[in-house]
Amino acid sequence: MTDSPQVARTAPVGPTRRRTVLPAAPTLIVLAVAVVAVGLYCAGQGQVYIPYSEVIGSVLHHMGLEIGPLPSHPRGEETLWVVRFPRVILAALIGAALGCAGVLMQGVLANPLAEPGVVGVSSGAAVGASAAFVAGGFFASGLPLVAAGFLGGVITAAGVYLLAVKDGRAAVITIVLTGIAVNAFAGGLIALMTFIASPTARDQIVFWQLGSLNAASWEAVWIVGAIVAIGVPAAWLLARRLDLLALGEAQAAGLGIDVDKLRRTAMVLVAVLVAGAVSFTGIVMFVGLVVPHLLRMIVGPAHRVLVPASALGGALILLISDLVARTLVGGADLPLGMVTALVGAPVFFVLLRKRAHGW
Repeated sequence: MTDSPQVARTAPVGPTRRRTVLPAAPTLIVLAVAVVAVGLYCAGQGQVYIPYSEVIGSVLHHMGLEIGPLPSHPRGEETLWVVRFPRVILAALIGAALGCAGVLMQGVLANPLAEPGVVGVSSGAAVGASAAFVAGGFFASGLPLVAAGFLGGVITAAGVYLLAVKDGRAAVITIVLTGIAVNAFAGGLIALMTFIASPTARDQIVFWQLGSLNAASWEAVWIVGAIVAIGVPAAWLLARRLDLLALGEAQAAGLGIDVDKLRRTAMVLVAVLVAGAVSFTGIVMFVGLVVPHLLRMIVGPAHRVLVPASALGGALILLISDLVARTLVGGADLPLGMVTALVGAPVFFVLLRKRAHGW
């Protein structure tokens, strides 16, 4: 066997056109710069408008560099550092977590159409959050609500894997089918709790499932930041093994890869990344599916590049989506999950059509 994983996945078949894979380092630098630039722009947008130069000036002053103008609006500094920056940074971190989780899920299932929801993390988190809303009081807000969502997501993902294991192994098709069944069961539990909940709790359950960054805070930033700081590098360390798995399970095992251990490790990372993200925002759809799929077309299938590129791409997409959610309609904050679904579904359809025509 002489083909590398990248050659095996990108070689054209028949009359298809050869794709141009962009250089890794410049692409990652451009994505990183775009995330910072768009994040600073987003911080200035909203009911209290703050010019781009004043946003940068405020950041530089907080870094001890007295360069550039400070916000001229009387509440500019408070708006930036209490409301906007926590929201912007949290959006970037959650986008990075979802993008990275999408790469892992697609790599470990050897399917570019897979996404983190396959293993029930999002639906499990929704069950946990719904239970917290029904319980009410202490559990229906703040860290108890986040903890309920996180535990629900992680436990559900673990349940999917354990139910899919047979004779010490979990086949891809078994994981997918088990995930479908568990997602359906979780949907039934959510419907039941929505039915028995009080009107207030019912509204909270519905709104949570639509996704929002309204509850962003520095505390949330630190928690999700710690998860991303551990999860993304850990995912990058699996890159070589995921590349070999792309050749096929038998070939990867022949090259010394413990496929089942790799699958378990990747699913643990996916569960932690996604549960940590959606427990603060509610369900955000399509980021973990569309972003890795798009970037695979740009940078190629090699995971050592695709993992950081998808993390940065997810951060960029969610920053833009959140900006649209809070500025598209004056005086209203649209659900974030609704925006990502309305934009992500058509984009994914276009990508599928391009793949079908040999891009």
